[in-house]
Amino acid sequence: MTWLIIKYLTSALLVVSIGEFSRRSGRLGALLASLPVVALLAMVWMRAEKRPPEQIAEFARFTFWYVLPTLPMFFAFPWLQGRFGFWWALLCGLALSLASFLLLAVLLRPFGTRLI
Repeated sequence: MTWLIIKYLTSALLVVSIGEFSRRSGRLGALLASLPVVALLAMVWMRAEKRPPEQIAEFARFTFWYVLPTLPMFFAFPWLQGRFGFWWALLCGLALSLASFLLLAVLLRPFGTRLI
């Protein structure tokens, strides 16, 4: 139980810290948020829990493929927000990410990578 509390507190501290840095400097906050900190932290937790190296490697590989479809959302969001407001831009960005993910899944399937 103590281990679970440590994981939750460390993970929450990370997210809150990025939010606080963002308040002081949007650029610094974005830099910290763009780092694969959550994925790295997840891999550290997996290693600490003595998960097999193959499982950690698989996690890292799929994280790469799952990050790619989110990139168009971050590119389009500023433009969308300026025209439709925050909530519609967020919704459209999520829809764009989902569409990008489905397209990537279809494109990668012939090469043996199954995302779904």
